[in-house]
Amino acid sequence: MPRNKFRTVAEAVALVSDGATVGLVGGGSGLQEAGALFAEVERRFLETGHPAGLTLVHALGIGDKAERGLNRFAHRGLVSAVIGGHWVWSPRMQALAADNEIEAYVLPGGVVGQLYREIGAGRPGLFTHVGLGTFVDPRHGGGRMNAAATRTLADVLEIDGREVMRYRPFPVDIALLRGSYADADGNISFAQECANLDMFDLALAAHNSGGKVIVQVRTAVDRGTIPARDVHIPGAWVDAVVVDPTQSMTYDIVYDPTMSGEVRGPVPPRPPEPFTERVAVARRAALELRDDAVVNYGFGMPDLVARIVADRGDTERYYQTIEHGVYGGDLLTGSLFGFGRNATAYIHGPSQFDFYAGGGLDLAFLGFGEFDAQGNVNVSMLGGVTVGPGGFMDIAANARKVVFCGTFEAKGLRVRPVDGRLVVDQPGSVPKVVAQVDQVTFSGPQAVARGQEVLYVTERAVFRLTPEGIVLAEVAPGIDVQTQVLDRMGFAPLLPQPPAVIDGAIFRE
Repeated sequence: MPRNKFRTVAEAVALVSDGATVGLVGGGSGLQEAGALFAEVERRFLETGHPAGLTLVHALGIGDKAERGLNRFAHRGLVSAVIGGHWVWSPRMQALAADNEIEAYVLPGGVVGQLYREIGAGRPGLFTHVGLGTFVDPRHGGGRMNAAATRTLADVLEIDGREVMRYRPFPVDIALLRGSYADADGNISFAQECANLDMFDLALAAHNSGGKVIVQVRTAVDRGTIPARDVHIPGAWVDAVVVDPTQSMTYDIVYDPTMSGEVRGPVPPRPPEPFTERVAVARRAALELRDDAVVNYGFGMPDLVARIVADRGDTERYYQTIEHGVYGGDLLTGSLFGFGRNATAYIHGPSQFDFYAGGGLDLAFLGFGEFDAQGNVNVSMLGGVTVGPGGFMDIAANARKVVFCGTFEAKGLRVRPVDGRLVVDQPGSVPKVVAQVDQVTFSGPQAVARGQEVLYVTERAVFRLTPEGIVLAEVAPGIDVQTQVLDRMGFAPLLPQPPAVIDGAIFRE
C-alpha cells in the first residue's frame, strides 16, 4: 500500500505527549516558524490540558513579542522547562522564567544546533571551546537563569592539555519543523524558505532518538516530483506532514522569491537613515571593514553596518554572512534580521557555526548590553530579564576580530551632530560601561588568551581590549574626555597616550 504521511494538524499534534522534550526551529518575524503546529499545541492545551510539562529546546529567538512563536507555549502547565538560545521575542516566556514558573536555561544558539547533530549521530555530546569562562560554563552558573533551574547541561573537561566544554546530549521526543512543500512519502523541500537553520539537524536528532518528526509545509506535491537535490529532509525521517496553505515567508511578507534565492531581483528602495547615536556607532564600526573579509553581522545595532554597506553599494567587497547560514546579498534589518534578498548561498545553520568555530570568520560586528574592566560583555541577562545570546557566543568566541557596537549609556540618551562634532543633549540614565557585568556572555580574558582583536565602539568613544586592560583609544570631536567619558565610566581605562579623534565625517547628517 502506498504510504501517505499527510495528516490534519490535530492528528499530527496529538503525537506530542505529556512530558516530551520538543525541539523548535525558527527566527524572528516568522523565519521558518511552524506557526500552524505551534498554534495547535496551544489550542489543544487550553481546551484539554494536554500536552503538559513539555521541555522546549530552541536555538534562536522565535516570535513577535506578543502572541506568535514561543509565546504560543507560554502557559503555566504547558511547559515545565525551556532551554533557549534567545528569549527576547517572547516576553510571556520571560515572565514565566522570572516568576520561577518554569526551569529557564540558556545555551549558545550555535551549540544547540550542533548538539542536535551529535545527538542524532549517537555521539557523547558536543565538545567545543564555546562557552568557556562565560555564564554557561558550569563553574559560573551552567546556563541556569533562575532558581527553578537545577539541571546540569555541560561539563568542563581537559583534552590534550586544553580545556573544553562538553554539552551533554539528551533525547529529543518531538521535532516541530517547517518546509515549503512535501510529497506523501514525507520528503521535505526548503526551496521556498529564506534559510535552512537547524531543521535538518533537529530532524536527525528526533528520529534517531526514537521520537517523532512533524513538518508543516505550504504545498503538497505528487510523489516523485521533488528533484532529489531539492529534498532537504528525506521522507524516511518524517512521521507526519501538515499542509497549511496560509503559510507565509514572514509574518508580513507572503512570498518573495528574491528572499528564498529562487531568483534575483531589485531591492525595494529604503529612505535615508536619519542621524542617531546608533548611526554614529555603525558608521565608526564600518571603518573596520577590509576588502575580501569574511564578515558576520549580529542582531540589533550591528545590522546598521550591513545597511551602510548596502546603501553605498559595497556588498561585493566583502563576504557577508549571518549565522542563519545566509551568504551575500542585501541583508535585512530590525525584526527582519535573518532574512536577505539576492543571497549567494544558503547552508545549514550548524554548518555555518562549524565554519565560524574553525576560524573562518575574519570580522564580526556584535552588540553589547554592557562591558566591564576585564573586557567581558553581557547581552544575555539585562535588568534581571533573561535575554539569551542567540548565536552571539559562538560568533564572538571565534572571529579573529570582534567589534562590539553599542551606546555609551542607555535610557534617555539624546545626541546630535553639529558641524562634524557630537553634542550630548541628554546623557542616558543607565550606564553600560561598568566595573563588572551582571553576566559574562563574552569573556575578555578568554579573548586575550585566544589572541583576538576586540573593539568596543560607542557613539562618543572607542575602546580596545589589550592584555594589560581596556584602553580608551578614540573620542568623538566635541566630547570632553574627562566629564563625558571618564567620569561616567565604572572603571578607569588605560590612557597610554591622548586618545585619537574619531573622523568628524561620521557626525554629519
